[in-house]
Amino acid sequence: MTLDTKQVIVRIGETDQLFLNGNTPELALERADLRLQLVTLSQVRQEQIHFLQEAIVLLEQARIEFEEMPLSLYINLSLDLAKAYMMFFEITKEARYAIITRQILKPMTRFGHGDILFALAYAYSANNEPALTRHWLTKYSQSNEFDLELLQQHHAFEQYHALDWFQAIIKSKMH
Repeated sequence: MTLDTKQVIVRIGETDQLFLNGNTPELALERADLRLQLVTLSQVRQEQIHFLQEAIVLLEQARIEFEEMPLSLYINLSLDLAKAYMMFFEITKEARYAIITRQILKPMTRFGHGDILFALAYAYSANNEPALTRHWLTKYSQSNEFDLELLQQHHAFEQYHALDWFQAIIKSKMH
């Protein structure tokens, strides 16, 4: 077990103890994020699925349990939830997880948050829907959160690198 893994497990224990004294959206986000970290640290598929399931439950519960929370916190909970489902997709290659991600994030596009737009493009790309991938990447490129390096390096968009519309997005941001 690596030092990173031990540290994450210790922090999970600490946050789980804090949960016993009362839950908050921030605590739920941290508890879920720790489990998502374990997914990336683990090499065992069953462990990864277990930690993903735990993270999803924590995030879903927090999104509905707390009626009052800052919008930024709700967005972060939703983005982590989408991340968890896309991690499920990467592990299982089951299209339903990308569809769930779209269902979570699509109603939130009105906020114009770049990470939401990027995650939608990723989810549509995962389901091999180039027109909607292009749509969401174009919107993402107009957001404040746009990250050229992320766009160029993310594996989900490799199939689009040679296409004119993708090159136009890249060129528009290189100046």
